[in-house]
Amino acid sequence: MSFQAYLDTIEKKTGKTPRQLLDEAKARGFDGPKVVAGDVITWLANDYGLGRGHAMALVYVIRNGPKIDSKHVGSGGTHADESEVLWLDGIATRP
Repeated sequence: MSFQAYLDTIEKKTGKTPRQLLDEAKARGFDGPKVVAGDVITWLANDYGLGRGHAMALVYVIRNGPKIDSKHVGSGGTHADESEVLWLDGIATRP
């Protein structure tokens, strides 16, 4: 599954775009490179029923922003993404 597919699934399960969840995380004090993954995992499990893998995808974006490593971009593999920058504003608005 691509990184973007994880974020898309998070949106489908929660009804919130990744950006909305990032805003919510920030309001809870879960932001920046030193965020504690366990805190985010617990929050997302309790409030949205998300599992560890999906929560860790959001933890990555909280810590690092939407840019990902280019090694899988366009690779055609199971983890291939279309871009080095993840789309955070929702499936319906993706160009």
